[in-house]
Amino acid sequence: MNSQPSLVVGQRFLLTVCMMAATLMQALDTTIANVALPYMQGSLSASADQVTWVLTSYITAAAIMTAPVGWLAARYGRKNLFVACLIGFTITSMLCGLAQSLPQMVVFRLMQGIAGAALVPLSQAVMMDIYPAEQRGQAMAIFGIGVMFGPIIGPTLGGWLTEYYNWRFVFYVNLPFGILATIGTAMFLPKTPPRPELRFDVTGFAVLALGVGALQLVLDRGQGEDWFSSGEIIMEAALAVLGLYLFIVHLATAKEPFMPPRILADRNFLAGTIVMFIVAAVIMASSALLAPWLQTLGGYPVDQAGIIMAPRGAGVMLAMIVGGRFVNRLDHRAVMTISILAQIWALWVISTWTPDVAERELIIVTAIQGFAIGTMFLPLQVLAFVTLEPHLRTQASALFSLARNMGGALGIAVLQFLLVRNGQILHSEFASYMTPFHRWLDQAPLIGPMLRSPQTMPQGAVMLDGMINRQAAIIAFKDDFLLMAIASVPVLLLTFFVRKPKVIAAPPDGEAAHVMD
Repeated sequence: MNSQPSLVVGQRFLLTVCMMAATLMQALDTTIANVALPYMQGSLSASADQVTWVLTSYITAAAIMTAPVGWLAARYGRKNLFVACLIGFTITSMLCGLAQSLPQMVVFRLMQGIAGAALVPLSQAVMMDIYPAEQRGQAMAIFGIGVMFGPIIGPTLGGWLTEYYNWRFVFYVNLPFGILATIGTAMFLPKTPPRPELRFDVTGFAVLALGVGALQLVLDRGQGEDWFSSGEIIMEAALAVLGLYLFIVHLATAKEPFMPPRILADRNFLAGTIVMFIVAAVIMASSALLAPWLQTLGGYPVDQAGIIMAPRGAGVMLAMIVGGRFVNRLDHRAVMTISILAQIWALWVISTWTPDVAERELIIVTAIQGFAIGTMFLPLQVLAFVTLEPHLRTQASALFSLARNMGGALGIAVLQFLLVRNGQILHSEFASYMTPFHRWLDQAPLIGPMLRSPQTMPQGAVMLDGMINRQAAIIAFKDDFLLMAIASVPVLLLTFFVRKPKVIAAPPDGEAAHVMD
């Protein structure tokens, strides 16, 4: 039975627009400020290391506050929580744009992360509830456009606003979305009664916040602090392990944890959450690595690199638009399998690229990868939630969002670490073979003579080091993309654990019933 009262078509459409606005502005803010950091650094009188807290504070606060969204929605009512979070996110976005110092900016970004944490899971839960089961594929396609397209377009939009206006507009851009979503949600979202009798599981939230927050700090700051050679990272990693371990123990032993354990007892949702974690790690890491590959190895300027990557985003949107109309007519597991295979193929092809790869191949392969991402996302969203009880959807959406965010953060951190580490190892290996009398230098008419002459040896050594760095980087990038292809293989196995939904006749209220194979 649907947990929301029936809505007329016009109300559903307007509420969908509001959910899209909320999802899009929260998803945008995860990446839109990245390119503006150098400009903020001067305005806020911050060092390069200090200004990164503008990103870290938001991401960490959002990660911590995602988990209790389900409890907060049940305790205070979903509509009340949603409207409060939209107002808070809009106001704190404006405050971030007005910040005059780094401490102010960090505090406002923390507040923005706290307010924004609920927007994506609440939007997903609402979209699942206001559409009947036979239309949920289309609903998740609409929702997916905001979730998947927002982070992709964020850096491009942020760079454009910063270049032609001011870095403060990367935060002001949220104001029209926030005002629209707040007014529409307040007018059209049906109320759910608050449950003041619910008691908050302070212990469970405290240990989960410790684990998630510390892990996020490890992932965000590890690269800059040289990972486990830093005492800070070792301490944060220990706290992350301790917090997550205590949360698992608490979840298994507490009488009323704030996250119902029966959510994880649902086979479809558990498998879907694991798949989302892995898929998010691969998708976000490939996005993070593709741009520097195009710029550093491909030699494309920033604006041209953005144009070449645009078909990837277009592929995602096309898959969402087309797939939403057909996803319920096909076997979800078959669609996921084909999409994963296409993703593995695209990553394998990218791993074979060298800097002289044709621009046409770049565009075609990245567009296919984007389409595969979109078609993978749709059935995954439907299958993960189709067997859950309606009153658990908000808690499940929060956990699903947490898995997506943490998977993406972990994927980026691990792949960037391997990229740097493998590049250093390969550079060391290549350099050990290079002497002024190596046979290879006989084929380098410029560098060879320069290295053999005392007068030009320093310049020749610099040129040789640059060539070694370039070759090491090509192989390091290749290894990373190949690893992502291999990491996608277990997702194929998980699809066999998912049960296929069968839609039967829809009851009078429009909520289709389901049975399982």
